[in-house]
Amino acid sequence: MTEHEYNVEIEWLNTRRGKMYSPELENTEENITNEIEVAPPTQFSGGIPYTWTPEHLFTSAVSSCLMTTFLAISEYSRLEFVSYKCKSKGILKKIDGRFAMSEIQLYPEVVVNDEALVEKAEKVLWKAKKACLISNSVNSEITMHPTITIQSYASEPSN
Repeated sequence: MTEHEYNVEIEWLNTRRGKMYSPELENTEENITNEIEVAPPTQFSGGIPYTWTPEHLFTSAVSSCLMTTFLAISEYSRLEFVSYKCKSKGILKKIDGRFAMSEIQLYPEVVVNDEALVEKAEKVLWKAKKACLISNSVNSEITMHPTITIQSYASEPSN
């Protein structure tokens, strides 16, 4: 595999708020820049509510990498599933006098339509966790608490 680059640009707007975007994600034909406003979290001085924070973006990078890796491995493994979603939680702690994201907790939920696929779905999830390049690039502990359920079909009422 060759080296890949991912470019992001950050621009200060006002107070402690800025915007970030990637020139690689711009669609000039439709005037789309995919900007995201960023600010410190409200737990810190000058934090701005209802705005994406570096801590949220860090947590979402791990969570979204798990999902995209799961999707790729599912396709390769021919795992058919009904749905995937994942809640995640980033834990910020002071370690040796410095703040750090000490842990990212992942709670993926996969729904399959056949009990025979439960074990395969769980194996694919654990493979995805192991292969996730973002998780493999950070010092935070990454914990995963998967749930695999079988889609139940409501029976049609008989007339």
